[in-house]
Amino acid sequence: MKQQLLSRIKDKTAVVGIIGLGYVGLPLMLRFVEEGYRVLGFDIDQSKIDKLQQGQSYIRHIPAKPIAAAVTNGLFDGTTDFSRTAEADALFICVPTPLNRYREPDLTFVLNSTDAIVPHLRPGQLVSLESTTYPGTTNEELLPRLESRGLNVGKDIFLVFSPEREDPGNERFTTRTIPKVCGGVTSACLEAGLALYGQVIDRVVPVSSTRAAEMTKLLENIHRAVNIGLVNELKIVCDVMGIDIREVIDAAATKPFGFTPYYPGPGLGGHCIPIDPFYLTWKAREYGLHTRFIELAGEVNTAMPDWVVGKVMDALNERGKALKGARVLVLGIAYKKNVDDMRESPSVELMEKLQKKGAVIAYSDPHVSVFPKMREHYFDLKSVELTPENLREYDCVLVGTHHDAFDYRMIRTHASLIVDTRGVYREPFATLVKA
Repeated sequence: MKQQLLSRIKDKTAVVGIIGLGYVGLPLMLRFVEEGYRVLGFDIDQSKIDKLQQGQSYIRHIPAKPIAAAVTNGLFDGTTDFSRTAEADALFICVPTPLNRYREPDLTFVLNSTDAIVPHLRPGQLVSLESTTYPGTTNEELLPRLESRGLNVGKDIFLVFSPEREDPGNERFTTRTIPKVCGGVTSACLEAGLALYGQVIDRVVPVSSTRAAEMTKLLENIHRAVNIGLVNELKIVCDVMGIDIREVIDAAATKPFGFTPYYPGPGLGGHCIPIDPFYLTWKAREYGLHTRFIELAGEVNTAMPDWVVGKVMDALNERGKALKGARVLVLGIAYKKNVDDMRESPSVELMEKLQKKGAVIAYSDPHVSVFPKMREHYFDLKSVELTPENLREYDCVLVGTHHDAFDYRMIRTHASLIVDTRGVYREPFATLVKA
């Protein structure tokens, strides 16, 4: 079976199936299409499938043109019919792995996707999990499900874990140029995974097991979460001492070795950094361990929105204005600059906290024209056009996400008060409060 699969991969007759056509699955689909593979896309959201079939994109940084070309050329077909997974020689699971209300791993999307393909599995297929998860998930959860049909993983069917490394909006790196880590359940599984990823990724990095690959992804994001937590704590200390933390970071960054600059912000955002560390924290408890360093960084980072709200209250108080009833305009509600990705956005948390304290909330974001329906958050709001007249209507402008599209000079000229959480305004001026 392995040789047949390897042969189909090499001559590009292998059909690729991608489950979950979002920020991870969609770029992966386009990469395989670029190399001439036929791709079947699976998603439970019919509206996404309809848009893709019409050659449209629903993610800002992913252009519609290559999607339309893939459809026109017959290299891409989207569907909600999971029985068609039998047509694919390789299946990539690229679905969300959020936390539940108790901040424990929620594998619902992964397990539902796996259960959906199990009835249609056939010998000679490769299954790759790309969703970030705790060490052991592939072997403990996917392996028994795949073998429940009598297929032997490593002989009849092949299973690997290869964590996604997408960075939405980053123009320096692409799906092709970002090295890909891959671990297999068996050596045959790893060989098949390396062969397929090697067709579309410039560098594939093999590791000894799926557990090592799963831990690699967690280490990458825990490294960032801990360092961001450190610099956020230093931001609070420097604020009390009257020191500009960004000046200090920039100065420290001139050291050519042993230092990597991280910058403070209003909290963590995106689907990875605020969530992934808690996957390891949860799993570590199974071994009687407590990840105190990780949990402390999490406490610091999750407390930042409250600290920013306090800065807004203080800034308004200095002008004789209470937060209750104040009109606050939040600039940028995506989780990072220049994208429309709203996942775990700290700006949204700031909006909720300010509203609970009585503020009248509005937002402006050139990439999010209407506040989308999210699993845990919703505002019946549309993006406010940034004009001098509109800016003067607000008691405070809160810089939450520093999109390049904002005219910061015009904003500074016409806003009566600015609370800046992103260091956009480095030079001091009368109406600015840095946070």
